[in-house]
Amino acid sequence: MRPRKIPQRKCVACQEMMPKKELIRIVRSPQGDIQIDLTGKKPGRGAYLCGKVSCFKLAKKSKAFERALKAPVAPEIYDRLEQDFIKVEDEFQAAKAMAGDDDDDGK
Repeated sequence: MRPRKIPQRKCVACQEMMPKKELIRIVRSPQGDIQIDLTGKKPGRGAYLCGKVSCFKLAKKSKAFERALKAPVAPEIYDRLEQDFIKVEDEFQAAKAMAGDDDDDGK
């Protein structure tokens, strides 16, 4: 049996390739709403970001979201995303740590 291929995506800020499940997706819906997509399944154009606030700030400074989402991003949307990202970051890092602990138990 062949091992499953793990999908890779690139962080729009630090340009590091990582497994898709280790990144947070920012999505622009067909209606034009920009929001965080924790499921990774919402329809629309996505941009991936590692779970670090420093990467979010770099993406904001370099306008990486505007390039990746192919749409202008207003400053108030950046502010809302930053607040949401800070909340999500803690949950995301905790889930990532738990997943890492589970992998160690199986070895």
